[in-house]
This record gives sequence, C-alpha cells and structure tokens, in this order.
Amino acid sequence: MITQNPTITADNISEEIAKQVKNYSSEKIYAISFTNNKCYFDLYLNDIKVHRNFNGPRGNSAAEINNVVFKNGSQKISYKMYPAGKTEEYDEIYNTLTDDSYLEFELNSYDLKKEGEDDEVYMKYKTPTTELKISEQYSEHKFIATGKTYYEGSFTINVEVPYKLDQPFENAQDLKKLDKKELEAKLVKKYREIKDIYQNKEYDNIAKLAFDNLKNTFISSYESKEEIKNSWQKLIKLYGDSKIEMLPIENYKLEFFADGKLVALMTNSNDKKRRGRNALCGKIVKDKGESTFEIKHYFYIPQGKTEFNVY
Repeated sequence: MITQNPTITADNISEEIAKQVKNYSSEKIYAISFTNNKCYFDLYLNDIKVHRNFNGPRGNSAAEINNVVFKNGSQKISYKMYPAGKTEEYDEIYNTLTDDSYLEFELNSYDLKKEGEDDEVYMKYKTPTTELKISEQYSEHKFIATGKTYYEGSFTINVEVPYKLDQPFENAQDLKKLDKKELEAKLVKKYREIKDIYQNKEYDNIAKLAFDNLKNTFISSYESKEEIKNSWQKLIKLYGDSKIEMLPIENYKLEFFADGKLVALMTNSNDKKRRGRNALCGKIVKDKGESTFEIKHYFYIPQGKTEFNVY
C-alpha cells in the first residue's frame, strides 16, 4: 500500500490536478534548444535532469523546462558531456572529447496566448574554448576539455512564470550524508516494490505515486481539465497494455539530484536507448517490434522520516 497522497485514486487524480491549474493572460512555455557536435550529454535544470542525448553525436533539438521551473527568477542550467565513441556518423572512434566537440544552448519561449508570434530568444551559451594563435591574423579555437573522457559545466538563466510549484522534497533530508551502501540497498528494495505495482497494474497506487510530479507538469503547462483527463487516460492505457513487461532492476548506478534531496537508480548501460535513463523501465513487444519506456520517478526522505516518498 502506498501511503503517499492517500486521497488520490485513479478515478479522481485528473479532477484533483485540474483544481490547481490556473490560466493567465500570458502563458509562456520555456525551452532550452541545443546543438551538439562529437559528444553525448545529460542536461539538468536546478540539478534535475530535463534531457538526455545519446541518440547521435551531432544534431539539434530542444527540451521544454517549465515543469522544473518551480518559481520566478534565476535558475541553474548544468550539463555533463561524454565522448562520441564508436558511431555510424564518423569513421574514427572518439574515446575522448575532441578539439571540435561542443554544446551550444539557447533559452527561448513561446506564449500559448499569442499564437502565431515568433519564439522569443533570451540568451545563448557555448561550451568554452582555448585560443591557439597561429599567426597575427589567424587563431584556432579548440574545446577546453580536449582529450578528456568527461566534462561538466553550468550557467544561469532567468525566467518569469506566473505560477509557483510545490517542491515536496524542498526540505527533505540530504541523502548524500547517509551511508551510500545502506541507501542503495534501501532504494533497490523500493524500486522492486514499485516495479511490481506497475507490473500488477495497481492503478490507484500508480496514481498516488505519479500525482506530485504530474500536478507540477500540468500546472506549469496551463493544461485544461480535458487535456489532463486525456493525458491520464493515455498513461493508464499504456500501463494497462497486456504486452507490457517491466524490466529487471539491474545494471544501475546511484545518482543524486536536487543538491542531494532526490536520488534515483540510473541505467549504467551503453545501449543508446537506455543509457542515462531511470532504471525503472518497461518494454512493449508489438508487431512493429519492441519499444522501451522510462518511468521518471525520483525518491526523497522527508525530515524525521525513514521511508522514501516519490516525486
């Protein structure tokens, strides 16, 4: 039995979330656009992962970030870079970051209340380089972490949102201060319990587990009651699929988030489909093949408590 969010059920979760969603004259959706070259990366906002890119060593896309913008003001963007390794794109195997490895980010937004208007761009950031002066007229720039197997950096952004989101883990225990082996053993046990909840299709318990995160997601995207209901029904349809099989909790590493307030088991696989994902995953086998999905739960321990809550 999940004791968290005791009044929430699969039948009332949509209505309870909808009660807390408000609409405004301006409803901005913020996104971090990115371009990567000869590298893979993880992207975080306020030390919570918002995107992972292990699909290709070069490309561009964007990640919306409203659901982890808890309030107005300054936000910290951080990233972790990894070498491209062996890829289909390049003949050479890149076991370290190269002279021309880079990440480039752009903060932009669009307003749901101003359809047809161009996105607003606020700032751009590119990973640092060093300058090598070839002659008086010519210099070359190379990535500051050339030859390394890992690099991380950060920068700050400023956003304005009309809402304020609850952070149930804000005053939680600093899990980095606990014994790591004991914490991991305790977390693995919790993961296995939750895996069984999804495998056994315990919809009321799933609703209790998902409520806090889903509530913030829908508040920050200004969703209508009907859209919230439809989204929840799609989730239940996914989790209720008879062909779903939850994957074993294995090949993982312990990773902290939100400055140690949150923890999760993240896959330690080199498989591009699973690398950097939460270890709580399931697969569906259908006529067109097999697909894997990730359940993005984080875990925290409230002050004065000994058991995990889920975010």
